[in-house]
Amino acid sequence: MRVTIPLLALIGGLALAFIAVLTLQRPPAHIEQIGYRGTGAMDVSNPAAIAASFAMNQAPAVLPQNNAGPLAGTIYKNVQVLKDVPAGAFARIMVSMTQWVAPKQGCNYCHVSGNFASDAKYTKRVARRMIQMTIYINSHWKSHVKNVGVTCYTCHRGNNAPKYVWFNGVEPPHATGLMDTATGEARPSLAADGSALPYDPFSSFLVGHPKGGVNALINTEGTTALPTGNRMSIQQTNWTYALMMNFATSLGVNCEFCHQSRDFGSWSESTPKRVIAYYGLHMVRGLNNDYMLPLTATFPHNMLGAGGDVAKIDCSTCHQGVSKPLYGAKMAAQFPYLEGPAKLADPNPKSPAASGEANPAMITMTAAPATAPAGQSGK
Repeated sequence: MRVTIPLLALIGGLALAFIAVLTLQRPPAHIEQIGYRGTGAMDVSNPAAIAASFAMNQAPAVLPQNNAGPLAGTIYKNVQVLKDVPAGAFARIMVSMTQWVAPKQGCNYCHVSGNFASDAKYTKRVARRMIQMTIYINSHWKSHVKNVGVTCYTCHRGNNAPKYVWFNGVEPPHATGLMDTATGEARPSLAADGSALPYDPFSSFLVGHPKGGVNALINTEGTTALPTGNRMSIQQTNWTYALMMNFATSLGVNCEFCHQSRDFGSWSESTPKRVIAYYGLHMVRGLNNDYMLPLTATFPHNMLGAGGDVAKIDCSTCHQGVSKPLYGAKMAAQFPYLEGPAKLADPNPKSPAASGEANPAMITMTAAPATAPAGQSGK
C-alpha cells in the first residue's frame, strides 16, 4: 500500500498531539510574582498538580512521646546505634519505623521472629545504617534541612524501598575509544523530565568526587577564553541543564525558584533558595558516597540495578514533587533521638561521613554561596 504525504502528516500530527497530552499540563496555570517587578521572577504552578502533590505529601500521625525506662542498650541485645535511648523512646521509634517502612510486613520485615537480636536479615543491617544516615542528616546538614529535618517516612512513605531512587543506566552498544561519540542525548528519560537532554543527569554529579569526571563540574558558562584554560563545553552544559530539569521536576517548581532568569549564574541575583539547593546537592552526593554505595554488598542481587549497583538518592527521593518535603511538617522534632547527638551519626570517626559539611570532597567552593565570586556559575 502506498502511503501518501498527507497521510504521513496526519500520523505525525496525531503522534505530536498524543505526546503533548501526555507531557503538558492542562490550564489554567497559577503565576505568583516572587521577585522585583520587571525581572520575570515568577513561580508558575498548576492547580491540578498541586492538588495531587498535596494528597501524597501529608505527614502521618505520630505516637505519643514515651521516655520511660532504662537505656535500651541495657535491656535489649545487639542495639548498636540507639543504645543510649530510653527503652520507651526506643520502642516508639521501632514501632514508628514499622509504620513508615513496612506497614504490611510488620517487625518481621527486619527482624528474625523470636530472635530480634539477630542480624541475619539484610533489611536489619540496612535499617541500622539508615538510622545513622537519618541522624547524620539532622545533625550535620541543617544548612539544607533546617529545623524540619527528616525521618524514614520522608523518603519511604510506607514503602519498603523509597519510590524515587536511581540506578546507573546501562549503555546501549556504541563505539569506544577515539570513535566514542555517545553523549547520552536524544534518549528521552523521565530523569531529565522527558527531554532529549542527556538521559542520565545523576552519575556525574551525585556520586564520586565533585571534581571527577568530564561533566562533574556543574557549570554552563566560562569566565575566560578557551586558550586560558576554560574547559566548559556544550556537552557539559547539556548535562547541567538535564540536572536542573530534574531539580525543577523533583521540587515541582520552575527555574526562577532559585535563579534570576536574566543571569542564571549570578549568585547575587539568585534567590536565597539557591543557597539551600547548593547545600542539598552536596548533601545528596555525600549520602550516596558514604551511606548508599558502601551498602552494595549488603543488598541481595535482586535489589540492585541492571548494572549491579545499589539504589541511590536524588532530590526527588525526599521532595516528591514539592519544594518542602511533606510541606515542611516537622516530623524530626517529634523524634528528638533521630536528631542527635551527632556522635550517633557514624560509629567510625574516620569515615568521610563523620566530618559533615567541612569535608572537602563535599564542598568545593571556598567562598560562601551567598558571596560567591563573580562569574561562578556552579551550584
